[in-house]
Amino acid sequence: MTTTKKIQWGLIGLGNIAHQFAKDLRLVPDAAIYAVASRSTEKAAAFAAQYQAAKSYGDYDAILEDPAVDIIYIATPHDSHAELCIKALAAGKHVLCEKPIAINLEQAKSMIAASKKYNKFLMEAFWTRFNPSVQEALQKVADGDIGDIRYINADFAFHVPNPQGRMTNIDNGGGSLLDMGVYPLFLSYVVLGMPEKIMASANFFSSGADEQTSMILHYKNAQAVLHSSFVSSSNMIATISGTQGRINLHPVWHETQGYDMIRNNHKVTYALPTVGKGFTYEILECHQCIRNHQIESTVWSHQNSIDLATIVEEVRHQTGLKFSV
Repeated sequence: MTTTKKIQWGLIGLGNIAHQFAKDLRLVPDAAIYAVASRSTEKAAAFAAQYQAAKSYGDYDAILEDPAVDIIYIATPHDSHAELCIKALAAGKHVLCEKPIAINLEQAKSMIAASKKYNKFLMEAFWTRFNPSVQEALQKVADGDIGDIRYINADFAFHVPNPQGRMTNIDNGGGSLLDMGVYPLFLSYVVLGMPEKIMASANFFSSGADEQTSMILHYKNAQAVLHSSFVSSSNMIATISGTQGRINLHPVWHETQGYDMIRNNHKVTYALPTVGKGFTYEILECHQCIRNHQIESTVWSHQNSIDLATIVEEVRHQTGLKFSV
C-alpha cells in the first residue's frame, strides 16, 4: 500500500496568526510544518521547537532556497506580502498569502502575474470562504432558500484600548480597513458580486491609518451596510436578508460555528463546528489544488482576489486613506 507524501509547509512571519495557523496545520494528516522563518533567529528556533518543524531560519531568503519546502505561508505585515510572494513563486514555491493579498490593486495584479509566469499555485488566505457554515449558507442563498437577496449587514469591530504597532502603522498598511474591513466587503462580494456604487467614510488615527470605516455598497436591487473598527465593539453577527427570509451567521461570524435561517418567523439553527480554529479548510483546498496541478482555486480564485482588491481600492479613494506604497 502506498502512502501520500505529505506536503511540506514553510511559514514566513511568526506572529499570532502564524501560531493559530500552525496549530491547525498539525490537524491536517497530509501536511507537515517543515520550516519556519523570522527576522529573529531566536524567535524562529522557538517557533520550530513548539511545532516540531525540522528547520528554522533567521531570514526569509533562506527558507525560499530550501528545496524541501513545497508551499510557503506568508503571515507578515501587509506591506511585505507582494515582495515575499513574488520571491517565493520565483523560487518555485506555491504560496498561501494572508489577507489582504496586497496593500493595493497594482501589487495584487503583479502577484497573480507571477503565479502565472512561474506556473505555481497562489491563493489569498481568505479562510472564511472555506468555513463550513459559510459554505452551506452560501449554497442556501444560491438555491433561493431565502428568495432574492436585497440586503447584507456585516461588521468586524472590537475595542482596542491602546492601538499601536502594526495596527496603526501606515507604512505596514495599518488600520481597520485592511485588517478587518476586508471581511464584510468579502461577504457582500461573494453574495452579490461587484457593486454598482460605493460610498465610504472613515475616522483616522494621528498616524493616518483608519480607526473606523463605514461602507455602503449599492447594487441594482440590493444594498450592503458594512463597518470595521478598532475603537468600538459590535455584535459580530452577519445578516444576509432576502425577500423570503434571512440568514444570520453566528458570532464571531468570520470564523462562525453555525448559523440561523429565519423564514416566516420560524428559526432553524444549524451547527457546523470547525476542525480546529478553521484554517484547516483552506489548507485542504491548497493541497487539493497543488495535487491537481492548479495554480489557483476555483473556490477563491485569482479573479476573486482582484475583484476584492478593486473594491478596497475604491473604499480607500472614497475615504482618503493613503499608504506609503
